[in-house]
Amino acid sequence: MEKNRYLAGVFSPIIALGGVGAAIILNRSWWRITENAISDLGKVGLPHNWVMNSAFVIASALGIYYALGSLRELKNFVQKLGVGIFGAGLLFLALIGIFPEGTSPHYYVSWAFFITASLGMLITGIGFYVEEDRKFGAFTVILFLIAWFLSMEAMRTFKGVAVPEFIGAFGIATWHYTLLARLKG
Repeated sequence: MEKNRYLAGVFSPIIALGGVGAAIILNRSWWRITENAISDLGKVGLPHNWVMNSAFVIASALGIYYALGSLRELKNFVQKLGVGIFGAGLLFLALIGIFPEGTSPHYYVSWAFFITASLGMLITGIGFYVEEDRKFGAFTVILFLIAWFLSMEAMRTFKGVAVPEFIGAFGIATWHYTLLARLKG
C-alpha cells in the first residue's frame, strides 16, 4: 500500500475520535456520556460545534482515500464490495459533520454511518473468511456481533446514546486498524 494512503488510514480514526475528545473537553460542564449523544457536541448553535464536525469531515476524506487505495490490495469481489460499503459509511460520517444535530438529515446520516460502516466491515470479513484468511474473517464477524450486542444492551441501559455510539465507533476503529495492519504487512 502506498505510504500516503497508509498514513491516511492511520490518522483517520485519530482525527475523528480526537475531535470528539476535544469537543467533550470544551463541553464538559454539561455533556455526560450516559445522558447525551455524541452528536450533541456538534449541534447547530453550539459554540465550537465546528471542532467535532470538521474533524468528522476531515477524517472521512482521509478514510475514503485509504479505502479506495485498499481496494487494490484485496483479492476477491466480496472483500472489495465490503470495503466499498465501508467507504460509503465513511461518506455518511462526513455528512454527520455537514448536517449536524438540529438539521433534518442528521438523524438519518448518523444511523446510516453506523449501519453502513459496520455492514461493510462484516461483508469484508466474510470475504476474507471464505477465500483467504479465516482468522481475520472470524475476528471480523465476532467483533461485529460483540459490538452490536453491547451497543443494543447499552441503548437499553443508558438514557443517552453516547455509550452505544462509542462502542460502535471503537469496534469500527479496531477493525479498521486490524485491516490496515493486515494490508500493510
